[in-house]
Amino acid sequence: MVTYNANLVVHIDETLSADQLHGVEQDLSEINGIVSACVHERTPHLMVVDYDPLTLRSQAVLKHFQGSGLHAELIGGI
Repeated sequence: MVTYNANLVVHIDETLSADQLHGVEQDLSEINGIVSACVHERTPHLMVVDYDPLTLRSQAVLKHFQGSGLHAELIGGI
């Protein structure tokens, strides 16, 4: 199966602990169409999400954050 990769950056408004960020990354990795999600320790408010745009839309990724009770915005996503 061919997977097409795109990525987006999500700005998370809340200050989350490393364990909480890891939990968000883990939750995202279970969504069909998401390839990976990660946060660098120097920029804990910015999460890079790699996904297959033929399977999942960037707005669906944002809705996952919002559905988890987080306040977040897409940076450069459509």
